[in-house]
Amino acid sequence: MGKRLFDLLGAGMGLLLLAVPGLLVALVIRLDSPGPVFFRQERVGRGGRPFRIHKFRTMRVDAERAGQLTVGADARITRVGAWLRARRLDELPQLIDVLQGTMSLVGPRPEVPRYVAHYPAALREVVLSVRPGITDPASLQFRHEAEQLAAAADPEREYIEVILPAKLAAAAAYARDASLWTDLAVVARSLKVLLRG
Repeated sequence: MGKRLFDLLGAGMGLLLLAVPGLLVALVIRLDSPGPVFFRQERVGRGGRPFRIHKFRTMRVDAERAGQLTVGADARITRVGAWLRARRLDELPQLIDVLQGTMSLVGPRPEVPRYVAHYPAALREVVLSVRPGITDPASLQFRHEAEQLAAAADPEREYIEVILPAKLAAAAAYARDASLWTDLAVVARSLKVLLRG
């Protein structure tokens, strides 16, 4: 089975199974705070092409004015947003992006242009040679990233100089060795983390 077929089957089944829970989440988001259900943001995809990612909105509508990093118990996060983020459920609408072909179930997490500008040329070429994904080894390794940033004196510097290079190294290693079996292993690990909350 090819990677694209795996993505289509996985995303299609996921959207069918999550249709009713997704509608309930959408309703709760609308009741909890003013603004749209979905958060759309420009990210950099395969080959350096920009696309707009889908997420359930977890912050106030004006949140990006204060920056693009989430640091600790960020005051911009809504009550429902905190619950969704803790369980990674805000990422589920990206199944739409997988069906559209801009993302994959497994692949390097897509960054905003601001931080892609910090990619070293050699790693940039490797990481952007594959479709970005909903999950990957680096996102599992850094799932407590917001807490790490909160402990830093300068969160953005910590992200650019410490976290981002480590993420890129893991993403490049994935891109070089990606196969259906590695994807299945990452999906299994991600589901385990999701179910444990």
